This record gives sequence, structure tokens and C-alpha cells, in this order.
Amino acid sequence: MVLETIGLGIAGLGIIAASTRLIQQYETAIVFRLGKFHSTLGPGLNFIIPIIDRSVTVDMRILTIDIPRQQAITKDNVPVSINGVVYFKVADASKAIINVQDYVYAVSQYAQTALRDVVGGMTLDEVLAERQKIGEMIEQIVEKHAAKWGIEVDSIKMQDIEMPEDLKRIMSRQASAEREKRANITKSEGDKLAARNLADAAKIMTETSGAMQLRTLQTIDGLGPTPSNTVILVPVDLFEGIKNIGNLLKKK
Repeated sequence: MVLETIGLGIAGLGIIAASTRLIQQYETAIVFRLGKFHSTLGPGLNFIIPIIDRSVTVDMRILTIDIPRQQAITKDNVPVSINGVVYFKVADASKAIINVQDYVYAVSQYAQTALRDVVGGMTLDEVLAERQKIGEMIEQIVEKHAAKWGIEVDSIKMQDIEMPEDLKRIMSRQASAEREKRANITKSEGDKLAARNLADAAKIMTETSGAMQLRTLQTIDGLGPTPSNTVILVPVDLFEGIKNIGNLLKKK
């Protein structure tokens, strides 16, 4: 009698354990009854019928999967290697379980295919400059198909873009040449401005009586006192020469 009671107790505990499902706050469980979809279970303690019912638990949080490095050819026939990451979540647990065998693998495969297609339709310059746009275009393609599986794509980000080493060296030389070109243009513009200012100053001095002589005396005075008695001789012809330059500028 005692053994029978113990046996019944163990059997009862087994039935309770088999019929109890504890669902976490971030999960949803799908219940199949005799092989057919029956219901969904929310967070908390839930019960199913042992043997008749089978449950599958789905994580509803945002998941991340890496897009493995893909080899692609750009629109202008340049080989590149790109990888990225996909952020997505299950929006409909029943579709994610019923409509596709492995939704994580399916999303990954679609993202890889879409990445190659998108890069193939862009030039190298566009690929390097528009990473965000590439991610958005891939997201639109993946989400269109993933919606049938109850999947909602949050975002897709591109990470590293690699090019052949010889192409990197060519681009580096081009960038260096462009920087040198801009520096030369800036220097040339500065030289032009300095020459223009010098010509304007000479013109003003020749137009103003005594301006050149006064400026020369100020310069001499600015030399400061020296221990020796140095005499600085300034030829008058110098003033006449500068005056003539000013007259020529006035005629122009």
C-alpha cells in the first residue's frame, strides 16, 4: 500500500512537471496540440496537456547576427570585401516557428545575398562614402521577405570595407596629390594678395608727399641705439625710383 502511494505520488509529480511551462518575461511559447498550432503562452506559469501538447519557446528580444565577410564586385568592376551586423527581433512567434525552419539562419542568408546585390549596383566611391545607405537598402530587401516569417528588422550596419592593397596605394597617392594641389593653390593666392598689397602701398606712398621719406626715417629709428656711431646713408635716388614705380601704377 505504501509503495503504491509513493508510486502514485511520483507519477503525479511527473505529470505536473510535464504539464507546467514557466515562460520568462522576454519569451513567448507556441503550443501545438496533436501536431497542429493551438495557442500561444505569455510570460508566467502556464499549463499544457502532457503527451497531447508540445510547446516551443521563442526569445522575443532583439537578436544580433554577423554578416560574414562577403566578396563583391562594384559597378565599376572593383573587388571589395565587406562585413556587417543585423539587428532583428521576432514580432510574431507563430510565424517564426511555422513558416520557416530556422529564422536566424534564413535572415543571415538573405542579408548576405542582399549585401552582394546592393554593392554590385554601386561604384567604389559610393560604397566608401555611403555605408549607411547600403545598410538601409539591405534592410529594405531583408525586411520584405522576413515579414513572412514574423521577423522585424531593426537595423543593418556595415562594418569593414576592404580593397586590394594596390588599389589602396593608388588612392593614397591620389589623396596626397590632391592635398598638395590645394596647398599650392592656397600659397599662390597668398602670393597674389601680398603682391597686390605691396603695389597698393607703393602707390599710396608715391601719391603722398614725404610719405616715403618719413617711412624710411621710422625704419632707421626702429633699428634702436647701438654702441657704435653708425651712419646710415640712404640715396635720394631710391626715393625717386619708388616714386616712378608709383607713377606707373597710377597710369595703369
